[in-house]
Amino acid sequence: MQKTINTRIAAIIAILVIFLYGIFGIPHGGLKKTLTDRIHLGLDLRGGTHLVLQVKTAEAVASTSDTDMQRLQAAVAKAATAARVTKPDPAQPVLVISGVPVAGRDAVRTALDGNDFSNYDVSNTNDGFRLGMKLAAVKDLRERTLDTSIETIRSRVDSLGVAEPVIQKYGLGEDQILVELPGVSNTDQVHNVIQSTARLEIHEVLGGPYNTEQDAQLAPQDDSILVQGGNRPGENSFYSLKRIAIVQGPDFRDARPGQDQGGRPSVNFNLTTAAGDRFYDYTSTNIGKSMAIVLDNRVKEVASINGAIRDQGEIAGGFDKQAAGDLSLMLRTGSLPASLVYLEEHSVGPSLGAASIRQGVVASVVGMLAVMAFMLIYYRGAGINADLALFLNLVILLGFMGFTGQTLTLPGIAGVILTIGMGVDSNVLIFERIREELHMGKPASAAVTNGFSHAWITLLDTHVTTIVSAIILFFVGTGPVRGFAVTLTFGLLANLFTAVFVSRVIFDSVLQRKTRGEALSI
Repeated sequence: MQKTINTRIAAIIAILVIFLYGIFGIPHGGLKKTLTDRIHLGLDLRGGTHLVLQVKTAEAVASTSDTDMQRLQAAVAKAATAARVTKPDPAQPVLVISGVPVAGRDAVRTALDGNDFSNYDVSNTNDGFRLGMKLAAVKDLRERTLDTSIETIRSRVDSLGVAEPVIQKYGLGEDQILVELPGVSNTDQVHNVIQSTARLEIHEVLGGPYNTEQDAQLAPQDDSILVQGGNRPGENSFYSLKRIAIVQGPDFRDARPGQDQGGRPSVNFNLTTAAGDRFYDYTSTNIGKSMAIVLDNRVKEVASINGAIRDQGEIAGGFDKQAAGDLSLMLRTGSLPASLVYLEEHSVGPSLGAASIRQGVVASVVGMLAVMAFMLIYYRGAGINADLALFLNLVILLGFMGFTGQTLTLPGIAGVILTIGMGVDSNVLIFERIREELHMGKPASAAVTNGFSHAWITLLDTHVTTIVSAIILFFVGTGPVRGFAVTLTFGLLANLFTAVFVSRVIFDSVLQRKTRGEALSI
């Protein structure tokens, strides 16, 4: 029996050492630095920036249908030379094939089947076909656009060196993203990098520059868009551009800041192989024409095509060194598939975060000391048992956070305090059951055995139901709520271990040293 108890005590000591290492690791640079390196602080404790962004997923749907329109025009041209593909409403994913002769309908239908337009519902019209993107395809595209936006923003934030960012879907609104950046010092730069869509596109120029929008509207062009240009403050001009871009965001493979021939900051870019081939085909057959580089729906530069261009280019004009670096970063980490709308922003200062830490720590320490004092007074010797189990519970919880890199937030501190309360509740259930057994005249060893065995089912039931609630919070909650759920869940698991295993080992160790019939201090 003594050998079994010694083995269990050794296991408890080993677990204590392991989780103490999880909290402190290898000490370096003082206790405070060691702790903050192992246990990361969230936005509300460390200070930083909170953003809520909305993704205009409708833009991605419209852009995809524009690309499909190009494919459809090429496929239909081979099947029926007189047919024409149009998009009646630029904002809606609906394509219309008109001018199809009766004899050519079967050929057009075969072309549709052979070019993967399965995402569209195809119906007959008087002189052709109507293709409307399926609702399931629209929904899937919107979800992929949101996921891609999250990954792109995460890449940009990681490139800026922001530690422990929170970037995830925001469940309180449609197509929204929550961004939390703890410890951000240059909020303006991060805000600009995240919010800017960096939608870089190259369009064919149909007309312009026009001095005013009214002048541009006097010379309408088929399948065109009107885009404002000008780099310098106060400079405004308008261009009529081909609506469908020659190359766009996902076609850019790499981008680096550089200098143009005049020594001014510029951005050098490379296209993917497929986009480079497409760009070469276009430029080689349109020598002498103009093309516009459009950044974030504004003409950045207009260039004349003097020769064929394949996969390399340069954007110059209107940049300072910082802007060129930011644009290169955004293109390098991936262009967002749709524009972002800035919905919410607020900052938490480091001083407020420090106050939250101080108040949270004070609340935890005061609460724990009060609970430990109560257990010592009310349960006497057995109170020491409860206090040791409570201390080990806290060590295991904090060690878990250190090992897993979990971020500690203010709600997480609340989870720690709640765990302390539930740990005491577990000890109270066990101790009261042991007291009942002793009042019935049973010896101390039998009372301890029966107390733990009868209280076990109740403890398991209460902990499992609370853990289930915490798991639900984790999956439906966001940000700090999930931190609270993680802290509470692992705290409850640690509490089961300390209340049932550690407390039992301590009781057995005490009973081994008592003579038969000696009273148990409880």
